[in-house]
This record gives sequence, structure tokens and C-alpha cells, in this order.
Amino acid sequence: MKAAVLFAPNQPLRLVSGIEVPDPGPGQVLVGLAYSGVCHSQLMEARGQRGEDRFLPHLLGHEGSGVVLATGAGVEKVSKGQKVVLGWIKGRGAEVPATRYRHGGAFINAGAVTTFNEYAVVSENRCVALPDGVPMDVAVLFGCALLTGAGIVTHEIEPPAGSSVAVFGLGGIGMSALMACRLYELEQLIAIDVAPEKRRLAAELGATATIDPSACDPVAEVRRLTHGRGVDFTIEAAGLAQTIEQAFDAVRRGGGRCVFASHPRSGERISLDPYELIAGKQIAGSWGGGSDPDRDIPRFAELYRSGKLPLEKLLPHRYALDELNTALDDLEQRRAGRPLIVIDPSVG
Repeated sequence: MKAAVLFAPNQPLRLVSGIEVPDPGPGQVLVGLAYSGVCHSQLMEARGQRGEDRFLPHLLGHEGSGVVLATGAGVEKVSKGQKVVLGWIKGRGAEVPATRYRHGGAFINAGAVTTFNEYAVVSENRCVALPDGVPMDVAVLFGCALLTGAGIVTHEIEPPAGSSVAVFGLGGIGMSALMACRLYELEQLIAIDVAPEKRRLAAELGATATIDPSACDPVAEVRRLTHGRGVDFTIEAAGLAQTIEQAFDAVRRGGGRCVFASHPRSGERISLDPYELIAGKQIAGSWGGGSDPDRDIPRFAELYRSGKLPLEKLLPHRYALDELNTALDDLEQRRAGRPLIVIDPSVG
């Protein structure tokens, strides 16, 4: 197979051909990839921003869609010929944490799931059967962005009717959160991002106000829009220490809650005024939106089919596998919210 391989941090990924694909072992599934998404945490890994990398060279990618080509002993969750969603959040099934691919006289490492490759031997608990009515390209969002963003809204904040929410960062996770917020009767839904096309899409999707943080103090603007009070909830998905701090500052005292889904580069820290915690503000990180893939992929698929989650709007930027470095650059420069890698749509 061909795959995009990381050989050294902060160096372009190399497209390598002739990688041997092993048969799936016990608890593993062999998948032919149709599409892959590109997540900010994958960008951080490629750029060497997640700390020491002990597994070089290795494959990347943790959200994708494809078709099961073979299963190993003991696999019961999926079967040959099924369309599947691949993701990093653990679900039901065997946990087989690592795969090694032979290339010449050496090995290329991989984890329990990778998607920047034509084929993947993945752990059973990282695949879920693709529900009917979800296209294979849209399906990649069910592997990470949707479960995390919409999961934060539906599992972790559950905003009451009449409340207010501000979303900081409108990539795949932030936009998924924004869409999920439309399922609730909010008084205000504020979208914050430097990219004008993302703010336009947020307004189209139901944001009551949008803010360009490069043109103003976003915290001051949130307070202005809420008559000095601050919002009830913020969701931070921009991946910067500064935006986590801003999201915390933008919630109201006396019960306002900030939830952040992203993580800044290794070694960075956030700084909070402890008095604001005493005054009743809350802050928490989110691990995949508290989602269970086996429970939530079918649930979100039904919302997609009913038109309540128009996920196809999040995928205007498409790249071939050999354009993966361009996709990473565009994500880093905020030219693309959720790049989609087109690997082999014919497998579906």
C-alpha cells in the first residue's frame, strides 16, 4: 500500500509505496480506506508539538471511513464487506493497541488506528458500522470532530432553554458543537473565529452573532453582547492557551462553565485568576465529548438524516493522499476547517 509516513518531527510527511499490509490478528480488522479527516492533534504531532515522539517512523490519522476487507480471530462487531467509521475514541470490542507494517528491511509503526494510508489494520474497538444514509465522505466526521464537538454539547453542557453559548474556534470540532447547539432553544449562540468564511458559515448555521478576534477583544465583545454578564457556557476548540483563557474569562460568574476540547502544544500552560473560580466560574477539559461511539454514531446519524446536522457543509476542502502536506499547511494557516483526504472512494 501507499501511506503518508512521519519520519521526523516538523518535516513533511513522505508518501511511501510498497508497504506490506499484514493479515489482521486476533481482535483486529483490515479496512480499505475511502476517506480520512485531518485533525488539529494530527497537525501537532506532525509538527513535533506533542512532546517526545518515541515511535518514529509511524503512520498518522485517527478519523476515517472505509470497508472491512478481513477480520481477525474473535472479531464479532463488524464483518467483511461492511462500511465502517474509524476513530480514536474507544468503543466496544477488543483493544489491540499497536500495528507494525514492514517496508523493506524495516518497520513502520502505527497505533490502534491510522487513516493516512490506503489500508489499515485497526483494533476492533476503533471501528463502528456506518449507519445507512450517511455518505462515506461525511462519515469521517463521526470518527472525531462530531463525537467531540456535538458530544460536548449533548453530554457535558446540555444547555437549558434560554441559555447562552459562545464557541471559540470554528474548525471541525467547533462547527460540530455549533450545529449541536441548534438542537437547543438558546437565547444567544456566539461564534468566534479569525476566518471570515467560517464566521459566514456559522451565521448560516444559526449563530446569533459572530466575532472576529483579530479585530477586537473577543471577551469584551461577548460581555457587550450579554449586557456585561458573560455567557452561560463557552466551548473552546481553537487549540491555543490564549483562547482557553479567553473562553474562561467570557463565562459569567455564579455558575458559568467553560469546556475546552483542544490542547495547546506540549509544555504550554494556561493562567487563570483563582478569584474567578471562587466567584463560581467552572472550567473542564473534554475527552472526546464524553461520547461512546457505539451509542452516539447511530444517534448522530439519525440527526444527520433528519437534516438537523448538515455535516456536508464542513467538508469543502478536499485533497488527494499525495497532497496531505498541503492539507496540513492549510489547516495550520486556518485556510481549511476540516481537510478531507480522498483515498479511494471506490471501496464503498
